[in-house]
Amino acid sequence: MTLKEAVLKSLEDINDVTNYWSVLEHINANNYYDFGDAKTPGSTISAVLGDFIRNGDSRVKRIKQNGSTYSYYLTKNEHKIDLEIISGETNPTDDVKVISKKKIETYDERSLHKLLSSFLKNTDTYSKTIFHEHSNGKDYNQIWTHPDMVGVKFLNLQTKASQSLLKSINRVDTFKLSAYELKREINSDSELKKAYFQAVSNSSWSNYGYLVAFEFSDNLYDEMERLNQSFGIGIIELDANPYQSKILFPAKYRDLDFKTIDKLCNMNKEFEKFIVQIEKLLSASDKYVLGAEKELDEFCDMYFMNDTEVEEYCIEKYIPKKVEE
Repeated sequence: MTLKEAVLKSLEDINDVTNYWSVLEHINANNYYDFGDAKTPGSTISAVLGDFIRNGDSRVKRIKQNGSTYSYYLTKNEHKIDLEIISGETNPTDDVKVISKKKIETYDERSLHKLLSSFLKNTDTYSKTIFHEHSNGKDYNQIWTHPDMVGVKFLNLQTKASQSLLKSINRVDTFKLSAYELKREINSDSELKKAYFQAVSNSSWSNYGYLVAFEFSDNLYDEMERLNQSFGIGIIELDANPYQSKILFPAKYRDLDFKTIDKLCNMNKEFEKFIVQIEKLLSASDKYVLGAEKELDEFCDMYFMNDTEVEEYCIEKYIPKKVEE
């Protein structure tokens, strides 16, 4: 991270009004930035926070406390903060620690997987989460090697004659593989580019690649369109009601890269099992097709069976409903 990114990430983590010293402590505690031999890192953080305000950066706001010092928060979190603090009627804190009247519960990225699997299941796509931490070579760079989720959709031909003909000509045409990179939210141009090219890297082997997020900043639409036209990775915006999720930009088709698929099979056992299940269904005789299909369905990620399950899950995981404009 750059120092500026580390400050923004810390404000997001803290999720409340806070001051420069608490931001510094959070950065150090999470190793977001190496200050090296800097003698006054606190002053540096204070200057960076001040630059957001002086440069008119709309992502950060500040309030005055005790007549002379400032506290800061992310604009997008304003609705979660006590109005008395924002208006200045109440001092947010008596010391330099993090200011928080109550803990704000929020959802995590992995909670979104069931939303996506349900959205995909509604389009006859089987999906499976591929955990990075289960791959060989447990280093940070694994997140640039394979996606968060993979999916397969089979061509639904109605007659046995047409099915047999297509299989005899080219079995690859009977199914399509997709890759999905998930994020909680993408709020800036730099966040978009990092996530998008992570999706490019992680989906190079598949027929279709997608970047998926629960929240996209409105001002990123034009850049998403440009990236989609240039690189072909599609973009999906998830909704708390998974069936209202939207494909903002469709992915462009590519041929499968079997050499990379083989590499991923060696790297991750769950990915290998996913490929094995697909092959079993494709090669199953008519007598065993239903059994192979059921086995694939049970192996893949769970999905919601009704709207009540959706509502209960979102409440349990603190996934917010989106407010209509």
